[in-house]
Amino acid sequence: MIEPFQTTFAVPMTCGGCVKDISSSLHKVEVVRNIGINKVEASLKDQLVFIEGTAPPSSIVSAIQSTGRDAILRGSGTTNSSAVCILETHSPSVSNKIRGLARMVQVSSTMTLVDLTINGLSPGQYTATVREAGDISQGAASTGGIWDSLKAKVFGGDAIAPPTGKTPRGIFGSVDVDEKGMGNVFLDRPVAIWELIGRSMVVSKSTEGPFRREDENTLVGVIARSAGVWDNDKMVCSCSGKNVWQERQEQVGQGMV
Repeated sequence: MIEPFQTTFAVPMTCGGCVKDISSSLHKVEVVRNIGINKVEASLKDQLVFIEGTAPPSSIVSAIQSTGRDAILRGSGTTNSSAVCILETHSPSVSNKIRGLARMVQVSSTMTLVDLTINGLSPGQYTATVREAGDISQGAASTGGIWDSLKAKVFGGDAIAPPTGKTPRGIFGSVDVDEKGMGNVFLDRPVAIWELIGRSMVVSKSTEGPFRREDENTLVGVIARSAGVWDNDKMVCSCSGKNVWQERQEQVGQGMV
């Protein structure tokens, strides 16, 4: 059973009617495998919506967008329990390289939820794997083998190796991409966020490889720590000087949701 977790989203709101519309839409999120929304709170002053439940962030964004408003994930889970991976192709023939996003939140000591969204790949079934290395200089080809924790030492401690004959924990699962190039899946894996930080994720039709840098349908990205619910209140990026909505427009233009 998936444990409820918290997420916070920046949403443009002007009045109590906005809050009512958003809350009503969120509570209609379809409950599948005990997935749903337990509680919704909003701050008009801060333009933030706080949500508790088991629904994936992608479903929450879709529900808010159905009211005619956009939404930006500002944090999930508690401090040091969340991660994100921007997935892109390294094919030199592709101009719009960003084609996927994986959001991860740890909900217990042995369980992490993964919300994987794909946009722009050819139709078919793809497998998401976490690799031993975080080197993506040569695309998926330089990421090493599938991470399975066997004999791995991370931050001075021994990670738990999978039982003999069991699927390596680095094989996260599959996602089906439709005729429009879109795919989304909500996975749960027996891993901790600290085990994933700095590694890479590969999404490809081939689980084991070999991977070709020229393959525009093989995606790769480094898994990085992301903000918890109360950890990110910045509305302007100190690097670019752009506010969150300007950056959001650029992300949407690149196919990210």
